[in-house]
Amino acid sequence: MKLLSFHADGQDRWGGVDDAGAIDLGARLRRYPNLLSLLRAEALAEAAQATRGIAADFALEEISFLPPVPNPEKILCIGVNYANRNDEYADSSDLPKYPNVFMRTPGSLTGHRKPILRPPESEQFDYEGEIAIIIGKPGRRIPQDRAEEHIAGLTCLNEGSVRDWMRHGKFNITQGKNFERSGATGPWMVTTGEFDDFDDLRVTTRVNGEVRQDDTTANMIFGFRYLIAYVSAFTALKPGDVISTGTPTGAGIRFDPPKWLAPGDTVEVEVTGVGTLSNRVADDDVPAARFDR
Repeated sequence: MKLLSFHADGQDRWGGVDDAGAIDLGARLRRYPNLLSLLRAEALAEAAQATRGIAADFALEEISFLPPVPNPEKILCIGVNYANRNDEYADSSDLPKYPNVFMRTPGSLTGHRKPILRPPESEQFDYEGEIAIIIGKPGRRIPQDRAEEHIAGLTCLNEGSVRDWMRHGKFNITQGKNFERSGATGPWMVTTGEFDDFDDLRVTTRVNGEVRQDDTTANMIFGFRYLIAYVSAFTALKPGDVISTGTPTGAGIRFDPPKWLAPGDTVEVEVTGVGTLSNRVADDDVPAARFDR
């Protein structure tokens, strides 16, 4: 089952997706005003029942896509999680013993078909195609053998990054990962029952049709089950929380010279069994900040 959040006819909505378009489940299941409330109630089966035999209310061309869960409590991101990405750093280091974890704000991500914004403070705007987990069942210190029970579904995520700002702090990349609407997620989440094997999913990133990243979860250093167990050791996972599981080799910074994103570029992130997230790059029209000391 595909579930999404969207804007149509002047209001934010949520619903299901079929071949014809979007089904407005918020209008039919009024006790759940948004997708997050459905996840918190652990009512995915109710949503599936409500879509049976129902015609789409809106064609996909008529809607404005929002992130699948527009207002998650937490967005946790995993860095350097594909084995060949560790090799990219060319420092002869061993594979990491533990995941590299950082966080993003909801405002740093936009929806499918929306522009992602290159900030005026930098031209080093980059892409990172990823598979994102959406949590459906709360938990703390979740054992690996129960971890998949806590996954509601998967979505695509472009972890847009401002590379020079990631180097402003000695050990901190937060600011370079959190410019407003610098990344995107969607177009929808696909529930876990649609996937046979989380260990063999492909993620592909294209810029203007050119394949830049292409790898499978079989090459992850830390798989989905490990990540959920690890993250839930230090923070309680809640329904709607997002864990973005890392990007393969091939980000723009790794080319010589680097291939930065420019206004007019189109970035597509495709994930097996989910679909394709597509966004054009635009310049943020808010004047650049001034903060010289």
